[in-house]
Amino acid sequence: MAHSRALFESRDLRTMILEIEKVTKRFGGLVAVNRVSLGVEQGEILGLIGPNGAGKTTLLNTIAGVYKPDGGTIRFKGEQIGGLNPESLCKKGISRTFQISQSFPKMTVLENVRVATVFGNRAPVRDPQAWIEQVLDFVEFPVSADTLAMNLNTGQLKRLDLARALASNPELLLLDEAGAGLIPSELEGLMELARKIRDRGITIIVVEHIMRAIRGISDRVMVLHYGEKIAEGAYGEISKNERVVEAYLGEKHSMLESAHSRRSGEVEIA
Repeated sequence: MAHSRALFESRDLRTMILEIEKVTKRFGGLVAVNRVSLGVEQGEILGLIGPNGAGKTTLLNTIAGVYKPDGGTIRFKGEQIGGLNPESLCKKGISRTFQISQSFPKMTVLENVRVATVFGNRAPVRDPQAWIEQVLDFVEFPVSADTLAMNLNTGQLKRLDLARALASNPELLLLDEAGAGLIPSELEGLMELARKIRDRGITIIVVEHIMRAIRGISDRVMVLHYGEKIAEGAYGEISKNERVVEAYLGEKHSMLESAHSRRSGEVEIA
């Protein structure tokens, strides 16, 4: 890819970019992901939610190549990718962030993004410095690029994680609880940034416990429970789904919260 064009130039939308069919992942006798199927269209934001231990991060890690699936198929742009390692998938156009920042703490912001630019990009970058500056500007990085990563706060580290993921020029971006630890104003900024990334044609799958974020940015939501998909659709639809309500009420909601939510016709699945 030549990087003389605009950053993350918009791509054709509404083609199936990721297809997951009956994917299973086991850890010994534990079935963490059980025959899950899913199709993701290019340019959409899919929210992946479920109670603690539902298998959300395991599914994300299986897509990202951290784990090899024990069954089923994963296709990216029509190509079977199940079992490929994260480096190979990054080169194919799949990038990700982590719930806990995975930056290089003793390197500067610029150096962190440079690593992704030089070693993770799908094609050689003609002018790495210009590309890095574009990426940092795109994520509206709030402090100097010469700042050491170890001196960044949580919100700044989340933006650095996004900058590093975007520096590889992905077509599919996997976000694992990007909103964790953020204050409300930081969460709003992250939501706006996710929408801006989506508007550039980059597909996003986001695992998140903060339902305000899921409701605010997701085009569609899939719910996992004990490793199985129990619902899929718009947020308003799945929030009224009896199986989803039961799964969440059984884990987190008090009777008072349940009664209040039911009066409004849906449950705030948080």
